[in-house]
Amino acid sequence: MNHPLGEPVPNPPASGDVPLVVDLDGTLVLADTLHESLWRAVRLRPVLLWQLPGLLLSGKATFKAAVAKHASLDAATLPYHEPLLERLRLEAANRPVVLCTGADEQVARAVADHLGVFSDVMASDGQQNLTGADKATALVARFGEAGFDYVGNDVVDLHVFPRARRAWIVNPSSALKRRIAEVSNAGEMHAATESVARALWRAMRPHQWLKNVLVFVPLLTATDIDHVTGALTALMAFLAFSLVASGVYLANDLLDLEADRRHPRKRRRPLAAGHLPLPLAVLASTGLFGTGLVIAWAISAMFGAALCVYVLVTLAYMLRLKRVPILDSIVLASLYTLRIIGGAAAIAVVPSFWLLAFSVFFFMSLALGKRFAELVELEGTGSPSAIPGREYRPEDLQTLLAQGNATGCAAVVVMALYIHSGLEPGQYRFPELLWLICLVLLYWVSKFWLNAQRREIVGDPVIWAATNRVSRGLAVLAVVLLVAARWYPFG
Repeated sequence: MNHPLGEPVPNPPASGDVPLVVDLDGTLVLADTLHESLWRAVRLRPVLLWQLPGLLLSGKATFKAAVAKHASLDAATLPYHEPLLERLRLEAANRPVVLCTGADEQVARAVADHLGVFSDVMASDGQQNLTGADKATALVARFGEAGFDYVGNDVVDLHVFPRARRAWIVNPSSALKRRIAEVSNAGEMHAATESVARALWRAMRPHQWLKNVLVFVPLLTATDIDHVTGALTALMAFLAFSLVASGVYLANDLLDLEADRRHPRKRRRPLAAGHLPLPLAVLASTGLFGTGLVIAWAISAMFGAALCVYVLVTLAYMLRLKRVPILDSIVLASLYTLRIIGGAAAIAVVPSFWLLAFSVFFFMSLALGKRFAELVELEGTGSPSAIPGREYRPEDLQTLLAQGNATGCAAVVVMALYIHSGLEPGQYRFPELLWLICLVLLYWVSKFWLNAQRREIVGDPVIWAATNRVSRGLAVLAVVLLVAARWYPFG
């Protein structure tokens, strides 16, 4: 019985001796194990980049075996298609379930040993690349024509589907969807959980572009510029920072792939969950970096240089500094401050010392809050004692709480000193109102850390601040007070 694409089929397991043969990449595992093995191998041994062309010329099977030899994947953290895996466990109680894949046998056996549901494994062995027609021939030779049911997902499986008794189509690729009518013996069909386009958009983290609003801060504090022209320039700077930031997020997800899969929340990110193909993530990250930098240099050489510094600091953070406790939070605070410096460079103004000092202390507090929230998130999950990919441990919670409160209050002190001695004559018509902003900020910092200590902040504190109703209200109040202090309408 055929079913419309995407409709789950709750049929009971089929009984009998007809084996159920399951493909691996894109079917049982949502990711491509060859791409992941290759990425891991190149990261561990960059010299392999020069050897890849020669390995490819030796044949796909030889290539896969060489890659698997240099980089063993952790089968326990791979993103499995959970509904299919649950179904396979039911099927295994009634008939043989066989893993048949074009992946190298080292990868296939690691997966089979971890899952424990397969009675046999057929895979590429360094000599034969078990895909397409070769896979169909091998299966018919072992089980006979129409002597097996087959679970696949890609257009290459069209060689196998006609030779099977029944075809199960799971997580079909776009190419297979276009040729779905060719599968006349389809018995069950399950659509992908998320489109690649949506997965890429999520991986770009457009909600994080909110942080790049900091490039507008120098425009708000500047006095002797054309604010209309400056606003357009700042808008282009915002776009450049946002594109580069999205490229950074994708690059970070690539570098943190294994650690993210061990994290209770980050494992749901598109790349870690297998919804975003790894090669597309590499291509998109490169393209976003390049486009953002081109826009930056088109604005001005000074802004282009500032954005390049931001990229270099970010790369240093991703490759090493994020694993150094406390220093990682200082670097994150510096990256926020670089956004302000970049915004000043875009409109050709000199940023205020007071503004930069405030930014460092304030965002240091938020960065420490992020690590605090991540440690809290690990409590009671059974996860490793330290944050995956970081060096913070549960016993650091009280230290982070104290340092976060201290740096947040230091930001308030900097603002108070600025109001007392840093204002230019005539810059504000009613500067006394700025003292109320100090009180608003002091309340917000205290509330933030109180909520953090109560385990009420999950994820990125900047996003929490943007979505929390009280935080939004305090932000509006601060802006109203700032505008009133500068353009006081009475007297």
